[in-house]
Amino acid sequence: MMSSGLSPSAKIRSWYQPRGLFPALLAALLGGCGAVFALPPQKLSVHYEMSRNGMVMVEVSETLTHDGKTYRIDSDARGKGLFALSNRGTVKRESRGTVEAGGIRPLEFRDQRGDRQPEFARFDWAKHQVVEEREGKSEARPIKGAMQDRLSFLWSFAFTPPSGREIALDVADGRGVSWFRYAISGPEKLKTPAGEIEALKLIKQREPGDDRGTEVWLAVRHHFVPVRILVVEKDGTRLDQVATRVASE
Repeated sequence: MMSSGLSPSAKIRSWYQPRGLFPALLAALLGGCGAVFALPPQKLSVHYEMSRNGMVMVEVSETLTHDGKTYRIDSDARGKGLFALSNRGTVKRESRGTVEAGGIRPLEFRDQRGDRQPEFARFDWAKHQVVEEREGKSEARPIKGAMQDRLSFLWSFAFTPPSGREIALDVADGRGVSWFRYAISGPEKLKTPAGEIEALKLIKQREPGDDRGTEVWLAVRHHFVPVRILVVEKDGTRLDQVATRVASE
């Protein structure tokens, strides 16, 4: 990963600076409504159904709360119907941090799977490092540029809408740091159980060794929250997480 000498927040701003014709296309899609670029509501929730090859298996709810200075994102996944999970199978994730001029900056990510020990990624921006904790062991890794955690990454667009042609940054999750690179594909009309949604589609650019295809749709008129995440495994298995309801306060 190349270093430009910019601070993390400066790099975030530089990645989101409008380039080319896409910003004009996005502006047309928004219909000139500048309110979309304001801070999101203080509480914003999305409920999803996750299916495997078309069969719904898991219900997921994710909620963002913030006061303009700090934020918190909570994610809760549980089995549905015949796939109802025991308490050992629930997945709870949490991201909390600060709201900055260039977007959100995570301070701690927590991943709790059933009754196993939670995994953490704790961000020390003063020391430019993230400390990951798993199974009683910890490891510090350098923060070389812009970084989010596994949960805050997609929700960060509610504070800083994507623009340009590509989004690239490191993502930490308590197990390691991954380089994420998404191309901005363009606007799409997305039909969901929550209704027809004007969405901005992102396509993950595969790095060597990555055998998964990932596509993400962000709701343009709902502060760019993720409303669909499609993962296609190497064997063709499709994991599809689609919004069933979007609510704000």
